[in-house]
Formats: sequence, structure tokens, C-alpha cells
Amino acid sequence: MRILLASPRGFCAGVDRAIEIVELSLQRRNRPVFVRHEIVHNRHVVDGLRDKGATFIENPEDAPEGAVLIYSAHGVSPAIRERAEAKQLETIDATCPLVTKVHNEVHRMVSEGYEIVMIGHQGHVEVEGTMGQAPSAMYLVETVEDVSSLVVRNAQRLGCVTQTTLSVDDTRDVMRALAARFPRIVLPKRDDICYATQNRQDAVKELAGQADLVLVVGAPASSNSNRLVEVASRLGVPSYLIQTADDVGRDWLEDVRCVGVTAGASTPDILVQGVIERLREFTDDPPILDSLPEVDEGVRFKLPRELRDP
Repeated sequence: MRILLASPRGFCAGVDRAIEIVELSLQRRNRPVFVRHEIVHNRHVVDGLRDKGATFIENPEDAPEGAVLIYSAHGVSPAIRERAEAKQLETIDATCPLVTKVHNEVHRMVSEGYEIVMIGHQGHVEVEGTMGQAPSAMYLVETVEDVSSLVVRNAQRLGCVTQTTLSVDDTRDVMRALAARFPRIVLPKRDDICYATQNRQDAVKELAGQADLVLVVGAPASSNSNRLVEVASRLGVPSYLIQTADDVGRDWLEDVRCVGVTAGASTPDILVQGVIERLREFTDDPPILDSLPEVDEGVRFKLPRELRDP
């Protein structure tokens, strides 16, 4: 059997930055460090940071006055920021810069008198943070069907943003439906899908062209991991979302000559290596380990000013 690894896979620049922000805050602050929501959607990462001293909460009011509160990579609404300020917390922003870009676009369009349609998943923390930038001027759609029932106040001044971790193909279809229903809508000059989501989906498409089975290592709450499973499945390849090697089913490998393995943008590589070892245990002959051509995404994001070295 052949094990084919995707490239790129796993951590993106926004996740690397968010984790580093928590670790540096734990090292440099002599006060309790709290994180609003999971810093990224991966239990292994969150448990590791908790073991180092971080406390994860949903409500700023659950942190004691004067503590450090870090906003997760998914971003927060102005209402959350105001609640943290009222509690006199020292806040550090680990929002992915690509999510911040979407927030800034919302502010710009609202200041110009636009209402905004957001394409995203109801209840996802990134969507809640973005919708919270202008709650009275935004509408959420998830599917092409949602577009057909959407009612807006002024179709002549309508803009659009997207959740960064959606399927590129799904987003394109919804945008086409929006443009057909609201011809004056201002769509993004380029999709708000982040580079890491795009690259990982492209790699999965390449995997699916060679593999009989695709395993995506990621968390159930991870939107970009779920989208990777969907991309492979739509290409006709059996695909599973797994959190660790323990989730791999031996029966999945029956008549499988090539297993494609990838990981969501918040998944550490140690979990991928565990899956590889489990696949080795499940095969009689030593499998061939191969990889798609290595891709250096070449993206690095600066730390917040308060955590940069002088």
C-alpha cells in the first residue's frame, strides 16, 4: 500500500501566529492568561496550551479583573471587545490577519451606506465575529437556496463578504446566485477564501486523483477540515474526518492501494505522523510513504506589537 501525503497540509501562518501569541503571553505575563474560545479548533493544541497554564473561556466576564485575555484566531465582535474593556482586561488580539481584512472590508462598506451579505455557516465563531461588526446591516446565507429567499432593504447598495474557510466551489456557486438575484451587488474583488484554505483544497483535489481513500486529520469544529472532506468526497473518493490515529478504521483499507492523508489548517503534524504509524500497523507489508511535491506557502504574519521583541 502507498501512503500519499498532501502538501501543503496542517498549520497555516494564522494558526502558527495564534499559538505563538498564547505561548509568549504565558512566558512574559505574570498574570493569569485567558483565551476567549479555543485559540484554534484542535483539541490537541488546546489541551497542550491548557497544560502550560492557559484558561479557555467564552465570556470575558469569566476572567478576573486585570487578567490577560487573548482573542482567538477566528476574531470577535466589537461587543466582545467592549465587554472585555468593561472588565479592565489586558487584551491581546490573535485574530488571523485575513479575518481582520474581512472585518475591515465590512466597516468600509457600511461607512459607504451598503448592506452586506455574508456567505458562511450559521453558528461558526468566525461568522459570529464578522456579523457582529455591523449586525444591523448584515445578512447571512449558507447556500444557493438561501439566496432565493433573501430579502434586503436596498438591493441597489449591497455588498458581499465570505467566511474564510469555506469550500471555494461552494462560495463561487453562491456568489453566482447572488449576482443573478441582485445584479448591483458588489462582490469581493477576489474571494475572501484564505490562501491556506485554497491551497489545501487544491492539494486534496490532487490527492483524490491518485488515492482510493482520503483521510483528513482535523477537528469536527474545524470548518476548513470539513471542507477538505467534502472536496474529496465530491470527486468520488471515500473520505473521512479523523481527530487522531485511534479513529482510523482497519476495514477502511480493504482493497485500498493508495491512502491520501492531509490535515486541516489547525492540525499539528504530530497527529499526522500518528496516523501514518497506525496505517503501518494495519498493513502486512511495509507501506510506501510518498508525498506530493513540497509547497512552501511563504506566508508569515507579524506578532502583535506588544509581543514583538524590542
